[in-house]
Amino acid sequence: MKALDLDAVKAFVLIADMQSFTRAAQALDTTQSAISLKLRRLEDQLGRRLLERTPRQVRLSAEGAVFLDAARSLVGAHERAVTSFQVEQRRLTIGISHQIVGSELPALLRRMNEHDPSLLIEMRVAGSREVMQAYEDGTLDAALVLQPENRRDQGEALFSEDFAWIAAANWKLQPGQPLPLSTQGDSCSIRAGAVRALDQAGIPWTEVFIGKGAAVVGAAAAAGLAVAVIARRTAPSGTVDIGPALSLPKLPRQDVVLYTALNDRRSRHAMSSLAAAFESLATA
Repeated sequence: MKALDLDAVKAFVLIADMQSFTRAAQALDTTQSAISLKLRRLEDQLGRRLLERTPRQVRLSAEGAVFLDAARSLVGAHERAVTSFQVEQRRLTIGISHQIVGSELPALLRRMNEHDPSLLIEMRVAGSREVMQAYEDGTLDAALVLQPENRRDQGEALFSEDFAWIAAANWKLQPGQPLPLSTQGDSCSIRAGAVRALDQAGIPWTEVFIGKGAAVVGAAAAAGLAVAVIARRTAPSGTVDIGPALSLPKLPRQDVVLYTALNDRRSRHAMSSLAAAFESLATA
């Protein structure tokens, strides 16, 4: 067998991770047709069908699942080899809203490291307002936040985040009791929209837990203490959306937006990889 095309193997890994030809093409700064051609040639060379494709879904075949770990190792080894003599270590300081970061953060960091192993990533997680202030002060290279009200026509909208009423799977609302909420406090725009919707629907509520970050707020829900108002994507395992069961009002979707002034190829590719990975998790 001829040597494998490393670009094709890298394309396969990205498609498998992101479950999308379109998002993988964006991360590689190429076209969907070009990445499809690379994958087709890789499958022909291996004599195996690596991905199952439908109009709505892209998923690994049984043979693709077997090949993925080896493919990931091959790509990682290649990236480490080509950067082994690189003297300059690029530092990238990224601010991310804690409202959109959940248990998937390790996977996101792994994907960025696979993209550029010698890239030094400094990641700061805080509220959207704090992140945007740091970006405006010039202490961040990029910011990934929920769309600020005063910046509707700025930034690059990546996807829309779907918020929900999250509770432990076996949680029950006690008769006659107000809805106990776990939120990120008064400064959180998601919390403001949620309590406004409850008030308009005439549903009594009380705040029983306040934390910073979707992971912390979601933990209170997983423990059975309250109903968390968080992005459905960031909900911890063992929890469910209890909105329909309790006839709670639908929460508004919000755009996740990327702000960056970076224009060098290496940094832009790293940010494209992170943005595409976030988008794939939101739409999976």
